[in-house]
Amino acid sequence: MKGFDPRTAKLLPAGQHILIDGSPGLRLIASASRKTWTYRYRTPDGRLGQVKIGTWPEMSVATAVHNWEKLRAARDSGADPAAERRTARVAASNEVTGADGSPAVADVLRDYVHGHINVHRKEKGAAEVRRMFAKMIPEKFKAMDATTVKRRDAFDLIKSHEAIPVQAANLKRELAAAWSYALDSGRLPDDTPNHWRDILRGKLQSAGKVVDGERVTTKRVLSATELGTLIPWLPNLSRLVDDVLIIYLWTGMRGAEIVAIEGAWVTEEADGWWVTIPKAKTKNAKRAHATDMRTPLVGRAEMIIRRRVGLHGKGALFPSEAGGAVSQKTIQTAVWFHMPHSKTRPQWERPRLPVEKWSPHDLRRSVRTTLAAMGCPSEVAEAILGHVQPGIVGVYNLHSYDAEKREWLTKLSARLEELAAAN
Repeated sequence: MKGFDPRTAKLLPAGQHILIDGSPGLRLIASASRKTWTYRYRTPDGRLGQVKIGTWPEMSVATAVHNWEKLRAARDSGADPAAERRTARVAASNEVTGADGSPAVADVLRDYVHGHINVHRKEKGAAEVRRMFAKMIPEKFKAMDATTVKRRDAFDLIKSHEAIPVQAANLKRELAAAWSYALDSGRLPDDTPNHWRDILRGKLQSAGKVVDGERVTTKRVLSATELGTLIPWLPNLSRLVDDVLIIYLWTGMRGAEIVAIEGAWVTEEADGWWVTIPKAKTKNAKRAHATDMRTPLVGRAEMIIRRRVGLHGKGALFPSEAGGAVSQKTIQTAVWFHMPHSKTRPQWERPRLPVEKWSPHDLRRSVRTTLAAMGCPSEVAEAILGHVQPGIVGVYNLHSYDAEKREWLTKLSARLEELAAAN
């Protein structure tokens, strides 16, 4: 679409917008969590009106323009698109609300999504909840009076998804939270039971995935021998994937945090190089007692970051071809592609990993286990991994463990080099 650049859209900072040439009033507005297609217009009485069309990139610019044309035609005919949508939502709510004013299940879900999920979850997580509610809950169930949902009804709904136990457990958890939200807000009477918390407790667990006919657990720790075999082999992968996996091993950082690193977050301090990831960019962004995640760069991790800062400056150190940072999924997919048992594109020749049935996140688990085997104090190892200490300890123990992190990651680096040299 003329005048629309996907790369510019992806990098659009919160609070800014892009106008679409040839479509007056159509704009892409960026917030902290999403980018939304919006039509801004003047109502028949001269007021400023605004209506959301969809989110990008889920909705393409071509689809947004198509929907804009319909809305503009309605406005040109004297209608107010935003007012019409509000009226339609009220009518839909009245259709599913019981005769005595009791909310339908659809009301409870809608209130939970709009009042909590869309406000407090990142867009990826919010989209998954919306998808579950849309795809996993039948319309007949949504039309039920929420105050009359019986334990048997709740059981049957979750039981119907037992073939996908992880998804079923996620749906059960979100429905329990939705009922609690409705009780807290007074949408449901105080004596309404929350059956979702009690049904099938502990009975929805994944038995692992099947690889080459063998069921394997997703929780894997690489042994010292496997680490020693893997490290010298990693240069067979692309430089990007090799670098990310080495940083997993030399720092214990989360994959999403590694690929998000920017040169502006890297500093050379009195005791060496550090990367400081802003709290808002970490998994603990919404944890009250969490802080920015500081990780010392030692050995190979320092060499990689130094090289990438030289190449990319203060921007994304692990950039994608489409702009911005590469995704964590790209690294996971690359590892899977090189597994001995991978049947993805079998006609493609490629080197096969000498250690099988592991994922990038297993390297982080292996770091924690290796540190424990070396005698690293638990609180230091947890600080290295960026875990927030639970309970009262997390409230009162605000020590940063910076010196201890550098000490033990230096020891870890020496141990990994020792293992690599032995193979």
